[in-house]
Amino acid sequence: MDKEPEREVPAGETVYEALKKRGVSRRDFLRFCSMMAAAIALPSVFSSRIAEALDAAKKPYVVWLEFQDCAGDTEALLRASKPTVADMLLDVLSLEYHETIMAAAGRQAEKSLQDVVRGQKGEYIAVVEGSVPVKDGGVYCCIGGRAASEIVREVCTGAMVTIAVGTCATYGGIPAAEPNPTGAVSVQKAVPGTPVVNLPGCPANVENITATIVHFLTFGSLPPLDAVGRPLFAHGKRIHDNCERRAHFDAGQFARRWGDEGHRQGWCLYELGCKGPETFQNCPTVKYNEGTSWPVQAGHGCIGCAEPAFWDRMTPFYKRLPPPPGFGVESTADSVGAGLAAVTGAALAAHGIGRLLSGGKKEGKES
Repeated sequence: MDKEPEREVPAGETVYEALKKRGVSRRDFLRFCSMMAAAIALPSVFSSRIAEALDAAKKPYVVWLEFQDCAGDTEALLRASKPTVADMLLDVLSLEYHETIMAAAGRQAEKSLQDVVRGQKGEYIAVVEGSVPVKDGGVYCCIGGRAASEIVREVCTGAMVTIAVGTCATYGGIPAAEPNPTGAVSVQKAVPGTPVVNLPGCPANVENITATIVHFLTFGSLPPLDAVGRPLFAHGKRIHDNCERRAHFDAGQFARRWGDEGHRQGWCLYELGCKGPETFQNCPTVKYNEGTSWPVQAGHGCIGCAEPAFWDRMTPFYKRLPPPPGFGVESTADSVGAGLAAVTGAALAAHGIGRLLSGGKKEGKES
């Protein structure tokens, strides 16, 4: 068989040039920049900075790897609306490899990956979906005859930035839950020493993915991260603090059973196992399905999927967790839920200065 000719990766055009070529007006481009400024929690004046950067920034080469996953993050990508997936793939990004959605297959597909990894070293973005099994030499996930652990090391060490999308890639997710038979680990553990930004969630919100890339193109650096590698613009606040049912929590109005009167009226789902008070994610503000809804709005409690080891720590999902150290929400919920109107003010304080002063004195009470 004749050796395939080397495929030359074309020189990239700027993001704005690509948008303009497809008929996107300057007004729509600026609207997109304003939306990205809001997404990464920057004042609106920064939209002009983003526009200036995207005017000059070359479309970044992107390779998207999938390992131990359910393809949920890819499905979220395909249902993106701001921008649409076509805008992302054709205008904002130059997606060179994604085994689920690319037309090529087999050797041709793997060659597309190698053309970027070897020919564009240090100039591409690596996106990883799914955990990486390392037990028994990584035999539990192989692509093209190579273990995922080998592929991720090669691709991520040569990338200018690596983005782990979804909880499996960021923390190991369900494959890493006890007893973890395949030795599944996160991307950060599979490639130690390589800068990785974590975008957890089942699935990750595609707007957070886009905003992270835009931040990198604008400022030449990753957005500020928290202690577990998540961008603060997306994971800097607890779900509980932005939840539309928060007022019901403060008023002591809790759904006690699925389908009861409180549940039908949209009362707080904390008593039914909602993990919103212990989960850091922007679901209530960004939402899913074109910003239509998110689980709590739809009547189901948060399961804490954006947190490390959530499958082990947050289960059973429909049972309240024991009070974590230094966190007074559990005892506050008991007091307010018991109908003590005088404690309603304390419920408000328990989430601000009052919680800081109270420490762990109220721990240990259970309903």
